Amino acid sequence: MEKTKKEQLKQKVILGAREYGIGSVLFRHAIGERLGVGVTDMECLGLIFLKGLVTPSELSRYAGLSSGATTALLDRLEKSKLIVRRPNPNDRRSSHIVLVEETTKSIAPMFASLRAAQDEIVSSYTEDELALLADFFERSITMWGEERQKLVDGQKK
Repeated sequence: MEKTKKEQLKQKVILGAREYGIGSVLFRHAIGERLGVGVTDMECLGLIFLKGLVTPSELSRYAGLSSGATTALLDRLEKSKLIVRRPNPNDRRSSHIVLVEETTKSIAPMFASLRAAQDEIVSSYTEDELALLADFFERSITMWGEERQKLVDGQKK
């Protein structure tokens, strides 16, 4: 039996989302190689860049690392002069992790072409299409978080 057009499009979207994720990881991995950091380190740098500042606990949850592994990761990134730890004014037992400003300036050009290409693609859509895409990504982010939590909860049993 031949698949309906909707079924074909559903498959195309699911495969496209997979390929998008793979492409994104491979791109960040290439940046990480230039910076001399591993994949997990690069993912954590991405979170710090996105949020501006994070706590070690946030990084630990995001990356699924133990507190010891998170400390080792932060030590590596600090030694590479990519991040700095600052005291958390709201909790003396914690710190804030931020990117070193000079590092941010040196990394930004590596993403310039990507940002321009993304802007070109996104600008080609109508407002209604952008709203649909935004909804897809928001719902997908929620789905990934819920599915990851199921796996984490399953490990605890």
